[in-house]
Amino acid sequence: MDLCNGNDIKALLARHGFRFSKSMGQNFLIEGWVPRDIAEASGADSGCGVLEIGPGIGPLTVQLARRAGQVAAVELDRALLPILSETLAPCRNVTVIPGDIMKLDLAALVNERLSGLTPIACANLPYNITTPVLTRLIESGLFASITVMIQREVALRICAAPGTADYGAFSVFCQYHTQPELLFDVGPECFLPAPKVTSAVLRLIPRREPPQTLVDEALFFRVVRASFAQRRKTLLNGLSSAFGAQVGKQALRQAIEAAGLPPDVRGERLGIAEFAAVAAAIQTT
Repeated sequence: MDLCNGNDIKALLARHGFRFSKSMGQNFLIEGWVPRDIAEASGADSGCGVLEIGPGIGPLTVQLARRAGQVAAVELDRALLPILSETLAPCRNVTVIPGDIMKLDLAALVNERLSGLTPIACANLPYNITTPVLTRLIESGLFASITVMIQREVALRICAAPGTADYGAFSVFCQYHTQPELLFDVGPECFLPAPKVTSAVLRLIPRREPPQTLVDEALFFRVVRASFAQRRKTLLNGLSSAFGAQVGKQALRQAIEAAGLPPDVRGERLGIAEFAAVAAAIQTT
């Protein structure tokens, strides 16, 4: 059975009475080069244990299993479990875990299923859970790399530079914690059913050391979120809206100046170093 052949997929799904769920954002791959190239880009080898999220019917899982020591595939849709039992039967190094990746104990999962291996994450993520799943994977600090196929628009946002239209708070979060790299695009024609947007494969390598020393990480990200909450506002007005009476507008103006920035600068122009300088100046007010 070819798990990327449209006719084979339709026959497989019909045999199990499976229907696509729009709420789960299910789109199955019908081009074999895509799961092969994603698995290759992940860097999986015999010394790696892979956490896969949302295996679907298993085309990426099979490719990962050919390379990795172990694969733990978490699937939310229980209707796919009997299908995966069939399609992954030859893969002795794969464990399918029913559950919600946002609710599972990731540390326990890695310790139990991927013990003794270098843990990495790899997934074809549903568009509607991209940001929370990536946030959770990054914040866990468990994975040597995170390779995902996501909506191209989100991938561009993650990799965006200061001052560009795509740059935002999530860009800063991902770039502070990881080194993101946009690898290749995947068109709608590669999926069944075809989505209305283009996808892209992105690899994030967690940083061993932060790119900037921070006085207070929580304060830093509070400043970042405030700066992008209303993009058309100046940095001063954005910070004033977020900090309210806690830090007066004059004190915030002085903090911006102490950071070496013009008083009318907009938050979208700032890089990690500038945000860190503003947060440090606010800390001392």
